[in-house]
Amino acid sequence: MSTVDSFGAKGVLDVKGTEYEIFRLNTLEGAQKLPYSLKVLLENLLRTEDGANITSEHIEALANWDPTAEPSIEIQFTPGRVIMQDFTGVPCIVDLATMREAIADLGGDPARVNPLAPAELVIDHSVQIDSFGTSDSIGINMDIEYERNGERYQFLRWGQTAFDDFKVVPPGMGIVHQVNIENLARVVMTREVDGVLRAYPDTCVGTDSHTTMENGLGVLGWGVGGIEAEAAMLGQPISMLIPRVVGFKLTGQIPAGATATDVVLTITEMLRDHGVVGKFVEFYGEGVGAVPLANRATIGNMSPEFGSTAAIFPIDDVTLEYLRLTGRSDEQIDLVEAYVKEQGMWHDPSEEITFSEYLELDLSTVVPSISGPKRPQDRISLTDAKAQFHEDIKNYATHVDDAAAGDTVDDVAAQSFPASDAPGYTADDHQADTDRPREHHAYAEDDRPTKQVPVTMPDGREFELDHGAVSIASITSCTNTSNPSVMMAAAVLARNAVEKGLKAKPWVKTSIAPGSKVVTDYYEKSGLVPALEELGFYIVGYGCTTCIGNSGPLEEEISQAIQDNDLAVTSVLSGNRNFEGRINPDVKMNYLASPPLVIAYALAGNMDFDFQSEPLGQDADGNDVFLKDIWPDPSEVQKIIDASIDTEMFTREYGAIFDGDERWQNLDTPTGKTFEWNPQSTYVRKPPYFEGMTMETTPVEDISGARVLLKLGDSVTTDHISPAGSFKSDTPAGKYLIENGVQRKDFNSYGSRRGNHEVMIRGTFANIRIKNQLLDGVEGGFTRDFTQEGGPQAAVYDAAMNYQEAGVPLVVLGGKEYGSGSSRDWAAKGTSLLGVKAVVAESYERIHRSNLIGMGVLPLQFPAGESADSLGLDGTETFDIQGVTGLNEGSIPKTLKVTATKEDGSTVEFDAALRIDTPGEADYYRNGGILQYVLRNIASS
Repeated sequence: MSTVDSFGAKGVLDVKGTEYEIFRLNTLEGAQKLPYSLKVLLENLLRTEDGANITSEHIEALANWDPTAEPSIEIQFTPGRVIMQDFTGVPCIVDLATMREAIADLGGDPARVNPLAPAELVIDHSVQIDSFGTSDSIGINMDIEYERNGERYQFLRWGQTAFDDFKVVPPGMGIVHQVNIENLARVVMTREVDGVLRAYPDTCVGTDSHTTMENGLGVLGWGVGGIEAEAAMLGQPISMLIPRVVGFKLTGQIPAGATATDVVLTITEMLRDHGVVGKFVEFYGEGVGAVPLANRATIGNMSPEFGSTAAIFPIDDVTLEYLRLTGRSDEQIDLVEAYVKEQGMWHDPSEEITFSEYLELDLSTVVPSISGPKRPQDRISLTDAKAQFHEDIKNYATHVDDAAAGDTVDDVAAQSFPASDAPGYTADDHQADTDRPREHHAYAEDDRPTKQVPVTMPDGREFELDHGAVSIASITSCTNTSNPSVMMAAAVLARNAVEKGLKAKPWVKTSIAPGSKVVTDYYEKSGLVPALEELGFYIVGYGCTTCIGNSGPLEEEISQAIQDNDLAVTSVLSGNRNFEGRINPDVKMNYLASPPLVIAYALAGNMDFDFQSEPLGQDADGNDVFLKDIWPDPSEVQKIIDASIDTEMFTREYGAIFDGDERWQNLDTPTGKTFEWNPQSTYVRKPPYFEGMTMETTPVEDISGARVLLKLGDSVTTDHISPAGSFKSDTPAGKYLIENGVQRKDFNSYGSRRGNHEVMIRGTFANIRIKNQLLDGVEGGFTRDFTQEGGPQAAVYDAAMNYQEAGVPLVVLGGKEYGSGSSRDWAAKGTSLLGVKAVVAESYERIHRSNLIGMGVLPLQFPAGESADSLGLDGTETFDIQGVTGLNEGSIPKTLKVTATKEDGSTVEFDAALRIDTPGEADYYRNGGILQYVLRNIASS
């Protein structure tokens, strides 16, 4: 909290008799000309100025922002709250639980360890579509979900009752980002500080890449890794560069026939073409007021697909109307309006704001579209879809290896699977050319590959499958299920189709998984549920499902036919990501589409379909029925929305959002201030971060006699360091699970077991594509173990444990852009727990560098222009690093002396830059890491 107020910004705002302390932006010259997003950051710095990590110079640099400058000025941003989903959030709560035990060991009260900023976790990443097509499906899927995830859920339910300022939304309630915009987001936050009620902009980081959905409400925030989220939860700032801001002007109106989904796919294509990696995108102009809040949220949600850090809309009357609709209190809405207007943050289209770069879209030019078959930026006009499919199928009818291993926006998205880790871009990153949308060369040819395979199902269905068959049609993901305009359009299209006698094709796995129960309420009130169910679109759960790969298995006979004949089948989903392998292991080609088009493709049954010229079927009189005959009339859709959605639905559903159903309430859950760890658990275990910790810090020491665990090349990603996907039984992680009674079929993924450090340490540096230059021609998690005679090949984990037993510290040698890719906490945690004391690289991705310090690992940089190879280092040397002790004196040495001793006794010496860049980072390192630093502060306060 602020202990300095260099600009006299602290003041009082009276809102209908209630007084709030605020930090006024108008005390700074130039503040009013800033984009909305930078005004939010500026207030954050004013409020948290401490004279050390956040200084008056930082504040002036932001107030005097140069829109043309390349990002170079580092600031410390302190988010107001944190939001998590269950996959990436569990490790954060495991660490909090472990801190409670550690403070008890230090003689303190465990109940004092709580989030210092409000934290909320929504369980939405674990439900899978095992059952579909019946009214029982949702119950069956939830029963299976609890069977699979009972250990994790017991732990989270304990956390729900044990911690202050921490709330859990149980399974079956909704998707994190939809729950956030409909209920959790404050827009303007209040908190009592030293007995005074303070008001400030709602800022929120999340452990999921699509946290940016909140940007549609004017809430600044984005996805971060677990360590940054824990830092924010514990009141610590997040380091960032002042970004460039791209101004995106919207004009015109969406034409009839096009949807909000088509708009966002068009914007994705435009922004990828322009290049916005690491930048803020801000929407402005007269047209902003005509964009409904739900559409704004859909656009914000797709920010990771653009590559931008945030894609934000300013606050205006549309924002306030949405807050009213969703049941926010009158007091809250009054505060939002008064605060935003007082701070000059209210959207005024007539005000001229300077941006770094400019783009413009006339919404009237948007046409119905899909994107695919593997990237969201590859938009295809619906009229060209068949011809484009004929081109694309040639690449898929025979196997294509599309493994992601680089650091493009697409690779980062792919590497986050099966979790949804936040991208690790920073403001000084640039987009790769390969991330741009492809150029379309669609020619309607008739020579597309075909392979018709007869399939007979146990229930008597008989049909032929061919390349392009739509095997999955899923209305899924908060991207679109938060938007009544497209959800109701889908229901009206279903009604029209049923009235014409149309049916979904018998091989299509159909599903609806809304992001909140309000969707079900307005569907039921509209009377359109029977039509959806008639076409097989039953509600299967409230969670991310298909969008994150939880589509569940295809029917056995269909799956077998696809595999036996190597068919290139397709999925159509209303999600946000579609790279190959994400949606279902049997499905090669994946297309993003609006909810009504998802249903249309279920009726068509194949991507090889031209909706303009080919009928979907015939009516009772034998007349052909085309898509235009059943396409919903926008004015009718709006009338149904107006008659079907009301505030009471939101207040009723969200009034009990934290209660959960009987399954949740009947969980056998431990009680007490500290968690009763289950020694048999393979999902949730107590990590060893605080073992042997004392109240007093131990002086940091120089590193001597270190061996090289890995010597790596350029662009080593966090996924190389800590993969999120599946693993085999002959890996160290697989062997551990088998030894603990877990069968191969129940391994799940690294991503799902992030609450168990034993699995995650064994998975560190275990990506099957990592190349350790200590070995020739070997890929995967292997190294040389120099504790053994001759330094034989060994698994990285096994060698690291031998080094630890021998008391030998470890270093990692890296190239350029070490730690790029998604922001992943275990890439730093695993490195630390393996016994690595320092990484020496040519350059770092900023977030991973910071995370290494947060886990007590020194990030060192080779001298400019030098590398391990140029210095003649091959990784067989013994390393001594001197000068670390200078940190004990309160200063940060610019360089440390590194001496590498070769096997013949000769030495290589160089001065490595010490990449501890802020006083706060130095404090973390002196304490052994960020968690230890915070724990000592809590214990001593």
